[in-house]
Amino acid sequence: MNQRRSDGPGRDEYSSRIRRREESYKQQRVGQLKATTVPAGSPASQRRAGGGVDKPVTQKEMMATRLRAVRILALFLCAVLIGRMAWVQLVWGPDLSEKASVQRTRIYTDPARRGEIVDRQGQQLAFTMQARSLTVSPNVLRKELRYTAENDLIEAGQWSGIPADQRENAIDKKVEGYLKQYADEIPKVIADKGASAHEVNSKDILDKLEADSTYAVLVRNVDPDVAVEISRTYHGVAADLQDIRQYPNGAVASNVIGKISQDGQGQFGFEASNDSLLAGVNGRSTADVSALGQVIPGTLRDQVPATHGASVTLTLDLDLQTYVQQQLEQAKSNSGAKQASAVVLDVKTGQVLAMANTDAIDPTGDIQRQLDRGKEFGNPTISAPFEPGSVAKIITAAGVIEDGLTTPDEVLTVPGSIDMAGVNVKDAWPHGPTPFTTTGVFGKSSNVGTLMLAQRLGEERFDQLLTDFGVGRPTGIELPSESEGLRPRFEQWSGGTFANLPIGQGMSLTLIQMAGIYQALANGGERIEPRIVAEMKDSTGEVIEQPEPRRVRVVKESTARTVIDMFRAVVQQDPTGVQQGTGAGAAIPGYQISGKTGTAQQVDPNTGAYSHSNYWITFAGIAPADNPRYAVALMLDRPVRGVHGEGGQSAAPLFHDIASWLLDRDNVPLSPPQEGQLILEPR
Repeated sequence: MNQRRSDGPGRDEYSSRIRRREESYKQQRVGQLKATTVPAGSPASQRRAGGGVDKPVTQKEMMATRLRAVRILALFLCAVLIGRMAWVQLVWGPDLSEKASVQRTRIYTDPARRGEIVDRQGQQLAFTMQARSLTVSPNVLRKELRYTAENDLIEAGQWSGIPADQRENAIDKKVEGYLKQYADEIPKVIADKGASAHEVNSKDILDKLEADSTYAVLVRNVDPDVAVEISRTYHGVAADLQDIRQYPNGAVASNVIGKISQDGQGQFGFEASNDSLLAGVNGRSTADVSALGQVIPGTLRDQVPATHGASVTLTLDLDLQTYVQQQLEQAKSNSGAKQASAVVLDVKTGQVLAMANTDAIDPTGDIQRQLDRGKEFGNPTISAPFEPGSVAKIITAAGVIEDGLTTPDEVLTVPGSIDMAGVNVKDAWPHGPTPFTTTGVFGKSSNVGTLMLAQRLGEERFDQLLTDFGVGRPTGIELPSESEGLRPRFEQWSGGTFANLPIGQGMSLTLIQMAGIYQALANGGERIEPRIVAEMKDSTGEVIEQPEPRRVRVVKESTARTVIDMFRAVVQQDPTGVQQGTGAGAAIPGYQISGKTGTAQQVDPNTGAYSHSNYWITFAGIAPADNPRYAVALMLDRPVRGVHGEGGQSAAPLFHDIASWLLDRDNVPLSPPQEGQLILEPR
């Protein structure tokens, strides 16, 4: 009993502790509720019943609030992304698209084959042979080599050891090494196999590989097999088709044909004047490529086939051209002349059979070395006019016969000199009044007698004859740089002009013009402008029509026949010398030949007056005279001896050499024997 009552105070103390703990818990709970109470006026507080104290937010309401915030943020981010995409597409899009297209698009050229040039017999004068050019896109190659450099460094285990800020420099050095390897090794491969016609320089290749360019030709004219081998060995190098122009006859006819540049464009001669027809039109195609330069299948488009160049048949006779050039070079050497030229025309058609000059360049040789030795690509026969001298007296002869002002046998008393408008003109040899027939005036080449006959024509009629014979007018031949010559306008004639023109001074002709004068008379008095194209065909074999040469009736056929017969006196031989002409060296046994010699003084550049030591020596002739087929015109610039090294300065023997070879080669029938001699000087 006593023990149980003694327990009472302990129970009260325990109960008191319990009450204190409950009170403390309630206070903590109230604090937590206050901390989580929704602010008054918010949607959550308004939904609660009661007016005094906010109800606590549930976990579901908290999650809903957070989701709304996430949605708002997501919508904002989407709006920003959509705006960015719209900006890229609408503002930057076209430019980016264009840049991407440029980076992946490649345009490939299919070169047109240049047309061949052949002579009238079909012998090749110029043709094209296939080769290869080593080409590259330097910008693309260097970009692709950077990937290669990085991979090589990784595979070699060096990449991880290079600091991040030095890796670009490491790649640059690696690429430089690759380019140097290309530049050093490619020339060696080509040289070892003799696969290029030109020396290949390592420095030139390195400069091209380092250039800021999308296309470069490293080496031209490489053997196809070697080019393909190089393209397979060296990444980014392509073996593009390339045409090499071949001139199988070297310098023969190079003054006519000319040559093309390394880029395939005509530079001189026929190659230049007809470049667009010969070159054709390149084909092309477009394709897309990958970053490594490989064509993406299915992207080939815009394919346009190449149109090959026209093939041309010239009127030239290669064998005759070769012979004439050889004879000119020999004549120049023998005579000491500065230059010599020749033209041979077919008198019935006006076609050029030969057109030659000395010092022609061989387009297959070292061009600069030949230029240094005085050789040239020019064609003086059409571009370098000169005073013809007495060879032009045939114009006066044709005029006086055409107008009935004289006859071949009329005898004229010719003094040693004549005064015309204050100008005193003498013959080349001193003599007193001498009887010459009209035939003899021209056979002996009397200046005085020629001017006496020209006075019968009058100035205006003589001027018309110059026009009809094509003096001072371009012929329109299909070659570049043709000169029209120099002829004073009739309105500008002075008192002494008519004292010079009829004897071949005071005007300048090209050799092709001079040949045309004789062609006109040999063709029955009708001049046909000379042409050098016989036929031209396009790449399909269709004939390309050529404009007809202009034809001009100069004199009647009977006049032409009379004049040709008269000028046989020039080549007439006479042991006594009395009835011998000035060009006896042109005579060809068994054939009648008609022609005229010429000696024209050149102007001394130091004095401005005619020189007494420098001359143009000319000859123009017709073979055979009885049935004309060929007109041959020759010019030697300042010879000091004859064309065979003999005394005198006549071009007549050179005419003999060329015309006799041609008549023999073509089996031209012999002329009927001439009855008696022509009378030049009555006795």
